[in-house]
Amino acid sequence: MITALDHIAIAVPDLTRAISRFMEDFGLEFQGTEEVAAAQTTTAFFPVPGTSIELVHPSDGGGPLVKYLEQRGPGIHHLCFRTDDLDADILRLQEKGYRFITDKPSIGAHGTRVIFIHPKSCDGVLIELNEYPEDAHHDEQTDRAANE
Repeated sequence: MITALDHIAIAVPDLTRAISRFMEDFGLEFQGTEEVAAAQTTTAFFPVPGTSIELVHPSDGGGPLVKYLEQRGPGIHHLCFRTDDLDADILRLQEKGYRFITDKPSIGAHGTRVIFIHPKSCDGVLIELNEYPEDAHHDEQTDRAANE
């Protein structure tokens, strides 16, 4: 089942400038970047109580995020919900008629298994579901907030 709002992802055309904005202007803690090969993105992480902000930028000028930025410009890209059983949630949502972008999950940031629900199934909003590996360390504050 879905257990928490894991993150809000924002598509950015200039990752360096966006990181500076979130650190210097907004005063958020920057926890580094990660290359997400399956999505062809570089992702920057900013934890906030109860969830996190992820800035996503195309790696090496390629991948589906390039087309997204060209067509829609920068802004909120997707919401991601954490699940404790991704496979069961996929089946449950497929039975309800939800369509997914891919046929099976891929590996996302922090080694999570991820899959995206097609925006046409969610009133135009791209929704990601992710499941952390069992041995992964979650942010304790985020987990506590999700359980309150």
